[in-house]
This record gives sequence, structure tokens and C-alpha cells, in this order.
Amino acid sequence: MCMVRLEEAKKMLNFTVGPVMSPDEVLSVAGQNAPYFRTPEFSDVVLRCERAMLDLLHAPDGSRCVFLTASGTGAMEAVVMDVLRPGEHVAVVNGGSFGQRFVDLCGLHGHEVDEVRLGFGKQITREALESCVGDAVTALLVNMHETSSGLLYDMPLISDFCRSRGITLLVDAVSAFIADELDMEQLGADVVLTGSQKGLACHPGMSIVALSPAAQERVDSNPETCKYLSLKEALRNASRGQTPWTPAVSIVLEIDTRLKAISKAGIDAERREISSRALAVREALSSTALRLVAESPSNAVSAFYCPGHNAKLIVDQAKLHYGMWLCPNGGKLADDVFRIGHIGCITAEQNAALVSALKQMSADGLF
Repeated sequence: MCMVRLEEAKKMLNFTVGPVMSPDEVLSVAGQNAPYFRTPEFSDVVLRCERAMLDLLHAPDGSRCVFLTASGTGAMEAVVMDVLRPGEHVAVVNGGSFGQRFVDLCGLHGHEVDEVRLGFGKQITREALESCVGDAVTALLVNMHETSSGLLYDMPLISDFCRSRGITLLVDAVSAFIADELDMEQLGADVVLTGSQKGLACHPGMSIVALSPAAQERVDSNPETCKYLSLKEALRNASRGQTPWTPAVSIVLEIDTRLKAISKAGIDAERREISSRALAVREALSSTALRLVAESPSNAVSAFYCPGHNAKLIVDQAKLHYGMWLCPNGGKLADDVFRIGHIGCITAEQNAALVSALKQMSADGLF
């Protein structure tokens, strides 16, 4: 593995799927001392962030949004513990490592799970849902974007299926938020969760959970099984613009800064930029031996199969010779798949440099 010293790492270009490169206004906030947070001023910030998030998500009336000092996985577990009813029979769309994470979390917390197992990078179908989801299922969990393969699931299809069966829909949009279209009300989703370190382009450490009125009722009626990740506690404190425990104060301020910028520019404009970067990379590699993993790729990331089984070498060469971080895959596909992220503060010049580096690596015979 190629090693990079800390000082050199500060100059690296980051084309992974998170953490990502942050804009200057976020870095400026990060460089300041964290203020005391049990104040009316900080409550105003949290409430402003909540309103902005609910607006960007097109959440139904009466929805609430809570901020957890945890990774996206922490939010996933909080939802499994507090939104699902004890011993509830659920379905999980499992097409990769993040779908498997939902399966593992549901099993750990005593839920019966019907898995909708899909091939790596394969799109979901109505037939798969019909054949795998039993009549006893009352909730379905899906990673809108399976980040390990780069696949963006057909969310309207999943939504229609859940509506037809009266199934509660819970959506992990950690890497899809901002990068891909997401309308909570249109999908009929009762929960959407995301994180600070991907499309929001802030530092890692905060996750965000939006809950419809129906999801809030579930939380209220369920027993509390964990104090730190308790959505019941989070909702109770959110009403006054606070969190039950000390939050990652600086990251909340970063999120506030980013949400203001996104609201000013428009989320559609930001999404178009991300999509444009993704298309440029995919077009540059379309004539090489690499091939996209996902049948329907997200704007957020492109995952590529390497016929030479040298994915690790490509990632190492990008770091050592071009000063760029690409994203390796783990597990059985570590030698066969690598990923390129398109989210974060990536300038046109930086994306052009990435495309140039990829073309040179191809010319050098790496793929």
C-alpha cells in the first residue's frame, strides 16, 4: 500500500465517496473555535437547518428532522431501533455491502427479515419484490444508492410497491442526497436519513434523520432501547432547537453554512454539476477496458470493473503519481472494483485533471 505523509495528504485531490472535499466557506467555519451550544443563538441555527433540510427533501407537512452526532451507520441503527416496532417483520433490499448492513442491523435488533437479494450492480424489479417480500412484511428498508456498486435504485418502483402493500418505506440517502433527485412526499417515504460528509460536503461526524408524522408516532409508541441514539430523545430536544447530548457543534455550523449556499444556488444546479462531472469521467473511460458496475448509476459515484484484477494498483497509482485519492472496494471485490466519487467541492479544473490522469493510466496499460 502506498503511504502519504500528512503534509502531502493536505494537497491531495479527493475523488472518493466520503469524506469529500469541502468548499472554502465550510473550511472557514471549521477553522474557528466551537461556540457554547446551550444558547438561543445555537438553537436558532439548528432550527434553521431543520427547516432547510425538510424543504430540500420535500418532506410532508408535520415532518421533523433530527441531528445525531454519529456516522450514517449510527443513523441507520437509530432508525432500526426506534422506528421499527419490536420484532417487526421487515424487508431489506440487499444489493451490496450497505444493504447487508441493514440486514445485519435488523437481525441484531430482533427483526425478522425478508431479503430482496440482487446481483451486484443489478437494478431492482417488481418481480423481485413480489417474490421476496412476504405478506407479513410491514416495513421496507433500502439504501437509495448502493454505494458499493454505484447503483441508484428505481425508487418510484419501490415506492409504488410499498404503497400497494401498505408498507412503511425507510430510505437511506446518505450518498444520494443532493446528488440524485429525492422527494420524500412523492415517494411516500416515512424516513430519510443522510450524513454530513457526502453531498453536503462537510466534515464527517453528523447524521440527519427526517421523520414523517407517521414515523414520529412509531418512535413515540416504541420502547426506548438505546439512550445515545434515541430518536425519542432527539425529537423531544429538537422542538427547542437542541440535541440531547453535546453535538459536533462545528459540523452543525458547517451544515448551516452549506444549506444556505445550496438554498441560494438551488439544489438542481448543484445536482447538474455533480451529474456533469460523472458524465465526463464515464465518457473518458468508455473506450477503455473498464466497465461500469451499475446498470443504473447514481450521479454520486462511478464503480468500475477491472478485467485485469488490478483495482488496488490503479488506486495506488492514482495516489502515488497523480496526487489523487480514488475509492477502493473491500471484501471479495477488492481486486476487481474501484470507485470514483463525483460529490463534494470539485472544480471543473480538478475534474479535468482527473480525466487526464485516467486517460494517461489507460495509455500506460493499467486498463
